[in-house]
Amino acid sequence: MSDHIGAGPCAPYDALLLLSFGGPEGPDEVVPFLENVTRGRGIPRERLKEVGHHYFLFGGVSPINAQNRELLQALREAFSEQGIALPVYWGNRNWAPYLTDTLREITDKGHQRILVLATSAYASYSGCRQYRENLADSLAVLEAEGRPLPRVDKLRHYFNHPGFVEPMIDAALAALEELPEGVRDGAHLAFTTHSIPTAAADASGPAEGHGDGGAYVAQHLDVAQVIADAVRSATGTDRPWKLVYQSRSGAPHIPWLEPDICDHLEELHSSGAPAAVMVPIGFVSDHMEVKYDLDTEAAAKAAELGLPVARAATVGADPRFAAAVRELVLERAGTERGRITERCALGSLGPSHDVCQADCCPAPGNPRPAAAPYEQGAR
Repeated sequence: MSDHIGAGPCAPYDALLLLSFGGPEGPDEVVPFLENVTRGRGIPRERLKEVGHHYFLFGGVSPINAQNRELLQALREAFSEQGIALPVYWGNRNWAPYLTDTLREITDKGHQRILVLATSAYASYSGCRQYRENLADSLAVLEAEGRPLPRVDKLRHYFNHPGFVEPMIDAALAALEELPEGVRDGAHLAFTTHSIPTAAADASGPAEGHGDGGAYVAQHLDVAQVIADAVRSATGTDRPWKLVYQSRSGAPHIPWLEPDICDHLEELHSSGAPAAVMVPIGFVSDHMEVKYDLDTEAAAKAAELGLPVARAATVGADPRFAAAVRELVLERAGTERGRITERCALGSLGPSHDVCQADCCPAPGNPRPAAAPYEQGAR
């Protein structure tokens, strides 16, 4: 495979791939989508119909695909406004447009060096390594078809990039304004993210950081602290805050990160907290797990308790996030060309690594090949 060197500030890269989870866009797609998500786990179709009830509450349509279309457009505009002619593509793990089909399109158009933006900002198996495995699977299909394989690199984790964090600060402040004035000053902040098995959390990030939640918990705590500090500066009020979890989907006997957001709301109510703002820092957009687990289940729990709550918006297609992606692309391209580039990051952890180590976020069970880049011996 040729290491094609493109022209312009993004060289050597000649395409950007937005890589996401995917979701159904109609009632008939819900169960097939869930079959894709759970393939290999032996879950009966009837059980999947039960699991998919929250999709049916929204007409069988997940908001994630529409949100990715908005982000795709925002990214294209962010590059265009700087005169950067970098084509941006979109592929999903579990639903159309499928990753393999998108990579076929990319290679058919002659692109040879691709940067990947995953819609997951933090280190974890499901948020990073699994996407790299998906890339390896798709590249293996292309190789079997006799197609030339592009070189694929993944952008670094952007959890603490100003363009990702600053929109969340503004969203937290806006959510506070939605609360009744009488309870606003005493409102607690509940920073939410996806719960994962504690074993997966402990193993997240490079090996030297494994244990006690690993990089997954450390990164979320660092972002939560930055947002809490900014909210205090803007409002003059030092608010209690906590990192809590949502969207658990595993077997009851397997330990997952806790506390759950609904349990936390009960704890806040019992302790006399007058109100709470839920800030979903673990999610890039208002997809189904935000709309259902927070806007439906957690909101219902708060109403049952009589606890005033508001939910902050996610970053979505905020122009500052699109501009941050542009900065990340230019940063990585400059690094590949041997240039020293500024690496923006808020908080105490600093900018993340460009290339994942072989022991980063290890896969549960038998290890599988992972791309971006391919690990030694993976092909």
